[in-house]
Amino acid sequence: MKRLPLALSAVALSAGSALAADLPARTYTKAPPPAVVAPNWTGFYVFGGAGGGFWDADNGAAGAGRSFVSRDQHVGGHGAFGTVGVGYDAQLANSWVVGVFADGMFGSLKGSITVPLGEGTEKLRSSWAVGARVGYLVTPNVLSYVNAGYTRSNWSGATLTTLTPDVGLDIETVNTPSFHRDGWFVGGGVENSLNFFGITAPGWNMKTEYRAAYFDRTSLTVTENGHPANASVTFKPWVQTISTSLVYRFNSDGLSLGK
Repeated sequence: MKRLPLALSAVALSAGSALAADLPARTYTKAPPPAVVAPNWTGFYVFGGAGGGFWDADNGAAGAGRSFVSRDQHVGGHGAFGTVGVGYDAQLANSWVVGVFADGMFGSLKGSITVPLGEGTEKLRSSWAVGARVGYLVTPNVLSYVNAGYTRSNWSGATLTTLTPDVGLDIETVNTPSFHRDGWFVGGGVENSLNFFGITAPGWNMKTEYRAAYFDRTSLTVTENGHPANASVTFKPWVQTISTSLVYRFNSDGLSLGK
């Protein structure tokens, strides 16, 4: 009787082996790659950053009472600034992006303003701009763009120490007023998602931008002890800046490029 269970076990093992031999071989499938997520360029954004720049100006002077007239000469200044702004972009077909924006710059780009036989310190204290930009997506994460628009600049007054030729080259201190100038600008830059650097930060971009701004000529009345001194200084500036900013886009969900 002991041999019967052993015989039944052997028959069961043989049947199992034969059944396994008839089953198809197990296949293994590779997991699909994760979907690539690109930023969605349509929507509102804010940004803030810093940069540096310089200004140049054609600077002349004239004075009836002081009997001097000077031709334009080249003066300039430089410095650092901070910038903040807002904007809205719309992503079109064929990788084009168009948008509008407004921004402000604050800092101190400091240089010189002159009169014959004297000079003082002039500062670009702030400016603001509104404009439009057109860009092309070099890759889904990188936007190359150009921009242009209207800008207004705010300049400090200056205290100038002069030698007055009509009264024996005496040393004299005169002032020019603070002023603002309207103008226009053109520029361009590159904006990219932080994913471009391997940083996972949905909604966060960075941009680097160059800008050149051109302003109208102004004539500044020179004063002495608060009274007009029968003299004026002309000033026609243009400003060049480069800045880098962090950008936050409110539509941070992105667009899936996976199939």
